[in-house]
Amino acid sequence: MIWRFIDFFIHLDVHLGAMIRTAGPWTYLALCLIIFCETGLVVTPFLPGDSLLFVAGAFAATSALDIRSLLFSLSVAAVAGNMANYQIGYLVGPKVFHSNRVRLLNRRHLEETHRFYEKWGPLTIVVSRFMPIIRTFAPFLAGVGKMTYWRFSLYNIVGSLAWVVILTLGGYFFGNIPAVRKNFTLVILAIIVISVLPSAIAFLRARAKRAK
Repeated sequence: MIWRFIDFFIHLDVHLGAMIRTAGPWTYLALCLIIFCETGLVVTPFLPGDSLLFVAGAFAATSALDIRSLLFSLSVAAVAGNMANYQIGYLVGPKVFHSNRVRLLNRRHLEETHRFYEKWGPLTIVVSRFMPIIRTFAPFLAGVGKMTYWRFSLYNIVGSLAWVVILTLGGYFFGNIPAVRKNFTLVILAIIVISVLPSAIAFLRARAKRAK
């Protein structure tokens, strides 16, 4: 099971290509559901985000997907996901955050995101869009902290649009360069490593401070 999931990540281009051939237009709905759940549900931070957008953009460059439909639908899914996550945090977050009995939430991830908020403030909603795991917990904690809804909505729209447009167009313009296409698996791995790196560095720094 774990190896299948890892294979899905590493060979995302192969699996997305198969999805396009079998699902056709329904592929847009599938992609939107993945993006919505990755950002909208605190229990699914493991779903692909950055790499999925890049690969989808690369397929759009081959006309397998329509780039305008892709940008619009994925942007809506990203904004809606954060909005849903904010509402969950606003309604049930305080009880969940202060409870040690909820096993579905990774408390270390919550604490790491909380430290990120202390550094960046409301801009966390924008900056965290480019950081896996933290982007899943950031809107949840915004709801827990009762961030003003209009302020959260503004940062959410800006961050979501920037995330979707930059990564999807990155795949659209660079994903089909022969050298990139030939080493697509390595490119996907590089995207995953680069996107995870800031979170890993922040975690190691926090761990070093606690050790001292």
